[in-house]
Amino acid sequence: MKMKKNNFKKYCFALDLIDEKDKIDSYIEYHKKVWPEIYNSIRDSGVKKLEIFQIQNRLFMILEASEKFSLDKKADMDAKNPIVQKWEKLMWKYQKSIPGLPEGTKWGLMKKIFDLNE
Repeated sequence: MKMKKNNFKKYCFALDLIDEKDKIDSYIEYHKKVWPEIYNSIRDSGVKKLEIFQIQNRLFMILEASEKFSLDKKADMDAKNPIVQKWEKLMWKYQKSIPGLPEGTKWGLMKKIFDLNE
């Protein structure tokens, strides 16, 4: 049986939260009720699926997008969207860069090093 190849690009990112229980809890609560404009912005950029996982203060995000998706285009769209900027400013109260990333970098793009199916 031949498996159908999915036509999505996959990106994985990591981010740390400020390591304080109340801040981590607040961040999780915000993500239980993400603003509708944020959902729309994500979908409008070509993202088809987005998941965030958490262990302690470390987050891992998997983003699957159409073949036409571009991280640069998404960043440009976000920069021009005042609601997205408001959300990002709010989330930055809970987030911190992973050590070793450039100053002010939020989500660090991860490199795939293993795939069971390859």
